[in-house]
Amino acid sequence: MTSETTSPDRIYRSPAGIAGGVVLLALGAWLGADAVLSGEGRTPWLALAGLLFAVPLVVAFTIRPAVFGNDDRLRVRNPFRLITLPWAAVADFRSSYSNEVFDQAGTKYQLWSIPVSLRARRKAQRSQMRAETRQARNPSATPSAPSPGPSSDQAMQELRELYEARAAAATSQGEPTVRWAYEIIAPAVAGGVLLLVLLLLG
Repeated sequence: MTSETTSPDRIYRSPAGIAGGVVLLALGAWLGADAVLSGEGRTPWLALAGLLFAVPLVVAFTIRPAVFGNDDRLRVRNPFRLITLPWAAVADFRSSYSNEVFDQAGTKYQLWSIPVSLRARRKAQRSQMRAETRQARNPSATPSAPSPGPSSDQAMQELRELYEARAAAATSQGEPTVRWAYEIIAPAVAGGVLLLVLLLLG
């Protein structure tokens, strides 16, 4: 069992995802308020049920996702789950079309808040190739500093370094734990059921 850590968390989130979520929530609030205040018949109830269903899902997929890493453990807050992985329980990090972490049992957890930008990755690779070509043509020239890769690749590198440095620490031992985000799931299910009932009643 691990002790409480005193080291601060490194927090990784998606600014684009958060911005998109805020825009969607603002748009939903505007349309929903208009339907509730100006709608007739069942329209206000449908709007309320729709908001109860949609708002938690928007929050879950845009604002909620985050990855927290400190000296003892990695916490992955995905849309519907919170996964806690002491560093000793981590087996590997992988990046392809998504960024993922694997535990010692081979279970895969996607890092929603660190999305892969294939476009940014290709851009960084092209920049690196151009620098290598210039250096090959003029070996006496001072090598240019490598351009930083995509922020998601930098975040994954930082997490790998933290894992490699802390996996053997006494405070980094333990088993993975997974907690479902009922605060997201419950209102979304309630809103979905209410919306379905209202639509079936006509």
